[in-house]
Amino acid sequence: MSCPMTSRLPDDAELERLLSAPEHRDNPLLPVLKVLLERDREHRLRLERLLRISDCSYDLARSQTEDLLQQYDRQLRRLEKITRISDRYQRSLLELNDRLKQAALRDPLTGLANRRLLMERLGEEQERCRRGSAPFCLAMLDVDHFKRINDAFGHDVGDRVLCLLAQAIGGQLRGYDLCARWGGEEFMLLLPDTRLEQARQLVERIMEAVRGLRLADIDEQLLLSVSVGLTAYQPHEALDRTINRADGELIRAKRSGRDRLQVAVP
Repeated sequence: MSCPMTSRLPDDAELERLLSAPEHRDNPLLPVLKVLLERDREHRLRLERLLRISDCSYDLARSQTEDLLQQYDRQLRRLEKITRISDRYQRSLLELNDRLKQAALRDPLTGLANRRLLMERLGEEQERCRRGSAPFCLAMLDVDHFKRINDAFGHDVGDRVLCLLAQAIGGQLRGYDLCARWGGEEFMLLLPDTRLEQARQLVERIMEAVRGLRLADIDEQLLLSVSVGLTAYQPHEALDRTINRADGELIRAKRSGRDRLQVAVP
């Protein structure tokens, strides 16, 4: 059985035509060729099925991979959102903690240290003195005739006066000094590493600054002043004794006519 040479292999239809041709009917290879043709068809069918299965597996794998990537992206976005929320929450907690700390240690009206913070600093200065550092001075200030101001102009003006006094006092202090609102219209000055004469000069500057304050929109004739009691801490004494001595000098200053400074001489 002969087959003309061509540039391509014959397809199934051509092979069937060749095998069915009358001239090849008696060819002894005809049965074998028919069997081979049938096997070739089966092999090709199997191969097509395998290719389809392979394509389906690939599509399934790709689909699963895409699903996993999408799930990963969604999870990543959730984690990023949770992280942002956590960061904001932590910042809020820190800010709240700072505000609570300020509220615990600061006077809400004037922004000055409150009594609690003052006592903490006094304890620290007392310990420094015990270790050999220079003593500190303590001054207690009281606004003269403050009740009259409240009665005449109201408590809002009284609060404004206290805030102005706090600013005037703070403008004269050194970086390491501390001014605290002791209560009502009373203020306490802690002057670390300060001799009594230095403290006297600083307090006199504060008193002069207070005398210069004016509330032109309220009453141009309203004059402000403070009475002050000043003392120096004595080594190894209790803090209450130092505070009481400053308070005693303040009382003497007010009884002497106000707008005065009384100093406890050692």
